[in-house]
Amino acid sequence: MAASLSTVPRVLLATDADWIHREVDAAIAGDDVEVFRVREGVEVAKVLRSEPFDLVVLDLQIGNMGGMATCMYLRLDQSVGLVGHVPVLMLLDREADIFLAERCDAEGWVVKPLDPFRLRRASAALLAGERWTEGRPVPVDA
Repeated sequence: MAASLSTVPRVLLATDADWIHREVDAAIAGDDVEVFRVREGVEVAKVLRSEPFDLVVLDLQIGNMGGMATCMYLRLDQSVGLVGHVPVLMLLDREADIFLAERCDAEGWVVKPLDPFRLRRASAALLAGERWTEGRPVPVDA
């Protein structure tokens, strides 16, 4: 587990879609995990600079700043010491988006449609310091 001072892992979810928030919250929140939500990608770095989180879950499609741009922004902030390293789980729209998740250095991804069991296993793996990947990567030469 990463930076949290709490004994319960804290997950920051970035999505502007209420249905995604409901599904992620139902799948991973509970007595053993707290889930907090922001609606804009630009809010993620601001929140991480002031509060510790153990995992960030990014929806690929966020209105003002998508999940890929948000993840890249986090990695840039991390590289200059503005935030500590936090694993990122991306919620992808299709298998072709795996290339984007790899390029932005996400530790894991789940391809929609979302499934509570897969979300729970993916978040548990990332919280344990492991990677979680699904689907077939698209060859760069394709």
